[in-house]
Amino acid sequence: MADDTEDEGPAVELGEREPVDGAPLARVTSRLFWPVQKSEVERKEGGETIRTPDGPQELADVLEAVDETYFQSEQEFTNAVEDAIGTGPIPTADDS
Repeated sequence: MADDTEDEGPAVELGEREPVDGAPLARVTSRLFWPVQKSEVERKEGGETIRTPDGPQELADVLEAVDETYFQSEQEFTNAVEDAIGTGPIPTADDS
C-alpha cells in the first residue's frame, strides 16, 4: 500500500556543508579485524589520513605516539589513538 503523504524534505534544515580533510577514525577501524597487532594496522592503514582536533594527520604518524603493540578490540584501539590525538572539534578544510 502506497503512502499518500508528500515528501516534504528533511525535518531539520542541515545548512551548508564544509569539507573536512581526512577520514573519520571509525571508517579506518571498520576495515580492520580484531584483535590486531599495531604493525599490521600500520601496514594496512598507516598511509590513511585521519581527522584529528589538530587537523589531518597520517595514521602511521599518530601510531608512533601509541605505546601499545597489540589491540584486543576496536574500542581499545580507538581509545589508544584518541589518547594520542585528543578529542574535540575537528577543523574544516578552511580552518586548518
